[in-house]
This record gives sequence, C-alpha cells and structure tokens, in this order.
Amino acid sequence: MTEQPARWTEATVYPDMWADPDDDPRNSEGPSPDGELGSLQDYLTNYRLTLRMKCEGLDAEQLARRSVPPSTMSLLGLVRHLAEVERHWRTWLTEDEPLPKLYGKRDADFDGAVAEPAVVEASFRDLEREQAATDAALAGYADLGERVGKDGVAIRELLVHRIEEYARHCGHADLLRECVDGRVGQ
Repeated sequence: MTEQPARWTEATVYPDMWADPDDDPRNSEGPSPDGELGSLQDYLTNYRLTLRMKCEGLDAEQLARRSVPPSTMSLLGLVRHLAEVERHWRTWLTEDEPLPKLYGKRDADFDGAVAEPAVVEASFRDLEREQAATDAALAGYADLGERVGKDGVAIRELLVHRIEEYARHCGHADLLRECVDGRVGQ
C-alpha cells in the first residue's frame, strides 16, 4: 500500500486557498474589466494562471505522474493537451484544412507526457506559443457575434468554449496536484 501525501497549502490567511490573496497573481484590486470581451478574457487569463500555479514547484517526474490510474492524465499531459486544443481552435476560424497535430496521433498529448526535463520545457513553450497564436487570431474579431469558419461558429462561442476547457482541466489539475504532493486550494 502506498502512502498518501499529507494535505497542505501555502496560504496562511485562508486555509482553503492555494496562496494568500496578496501573493495570488489572479487577484486584482480595482474594478472588473469593462464589457463582455474584457470579462471573457479576464476569466481565460485567470484559468491559464491557475494551471501554471498547479504545475509550479514540481519536477519532471511529478508533472508526468499519472496520479489516478488507469487514466493517462497528468499535469504535464494537461499542458500538452491545452497546447493541442489551442492550436485546433484556430481551425474554427477558417475554412482551411486543420493544422497538423503538435504531438501526432490521438492521445499523444497525454501518452507523450514523459518525465524528461526537455519534454517539460518544450511542452510549456508549445502552450505559450499556441495560446499567443490563438489570442492573435481572435484579436482580429471585434464582433463577438460574428460567425466564422466552416461551421459558422460565433466568436463568442469559441471564447466561452476556451474558458470551459481551461476551467474543466483546472479542476483535474486540482486533484492531480493533490495526489502528487498533497497541496490543495482553489
């Protein structure tokens, strides 16, 4: 029988938080963003930060650890998966053929999430690059109701779908991180 890690948090103010409010990069003082687009972008930014926070301080083995067997899901797999889907979402904007997959065949994003520092570094670079490319592609659309691509998807739908994808996977990241080293928090 394997020993489970003890639950812990770095927060001292609120014991159910990941970090104290003064140390949390997602906390912002002042007014909320103006308008629908600003609100959507703010939520996406915060979920992206949450994923990074859940991965911070772990080595390659911990990031690649499949914490909930028989699942192939790992924190590193989530990073790779989100890089892959960011790339795919750009396909929604055009009528062109889809871009080639970053990691090859189906599920290679999770299957290829191996405990090698070079793979970790490349995966985070891939995620940053694909996020920036999708953000840049979407910046050209001022009307959130504009329908684009082969399926006539509204820009708003794509933005909301991105938030949903990150939110869902940040929930997975909560559990995966807790299984790795016991760290808990929002």
